[in-house]
Amino acid sequence: MRFWTIAFFIIAAITGVFAFGGFAGASASMAQLLCIIFTALFLISAITDLVQSKNR
Repeated sequence: MRFWTIAFFIIAAITGVFAFGGFAGASASMAQLLCIIFTALFLISAITDLVQSKNR
């Protein structure tokens, strides 16, 4: 589960750079949407990992 947490964080950071840095041009709104989605997936996987590690 930690692998997915790190993967979602990296993807969210990359899409955030493209979305909010102005590099994406016409597809900036798509990059912003992907940044929000991957940030949400990062938070969900991080919380799930914390809950599972406390139950062990």
